[in-house]
Amino acid sequence: MTASPPVGTRRPYDSTLRRARAVETRERIVTAGAELLRGSSIRDWGAVTIRSVAERAGVNERTIYRHFANERALRDAVMQRLEDETGIDLAHLGLDDIADATARIFRYVSSYPLDPRPALDATLVEANRRQHDALLAAVTEHTPKWPADDRRLAAAMFDVLWAVGSYERLVTDWDLDGEQAIRGIGWVIDLVEAAVREGRRPPRAKRGQRDRG
Repeated sequence: MTASPPVGTRRPYDSTLRRARAVETRERIVTAGAELLRGSSIRDWGAVTIRSVAERAGVNERTIYRHFANERALRDAVMQRLEDETGIDLAHLGLDDIADATARIFRYVSSYPLDPRPALDATLVEANRRQHDALLAAVTEHTPKWPADDRRLAAAMFDVLWAVGSYERLVTDWDLDGEQAIRGIGWVIDLVEAAVREGRRPPRAKRGQRDRG
């Protein structure tokens, strides 16, 4: 006859099973949070709440709090999941990895809806058109033999670099002062300008890079 375990002790397999179930539940919760983002822009985290994730995962809110101290901790776990899905290891990112990491991020983001863009005032629409035309003309002057899509891409890069949003991000996200931001943007513009003048077209993605994306 098998002796019963002493009162107050638990069988080893019980705790092992409980841990496995806890891991499974946590994964289901994080997966639910990631799925909720699919219906909106990747920058819009309003849908990732304790309540909505609990409903999506099929658990109650108390279960969420057993795994995550608060909504911020839950969102951090979802963000880590997104980084894992892109295949980027930020802890070991090297200078040679930045271009590939950028491509991976953008290809991943392309699977999400774009932000709903508010309609621009007619004055801004016309200003944008004139800016695009001017940039494209400036590039075309030095690249008459380039394919049209490469000329358009080069002009678009200048447009991104001189966008007010680029300046604002450098100042707010990177704590650069205004002159540092201007110097940095000017530096990159000079690099793109040099490439255009020297006839160095934007590189085509290698087949392996497209497949990995």
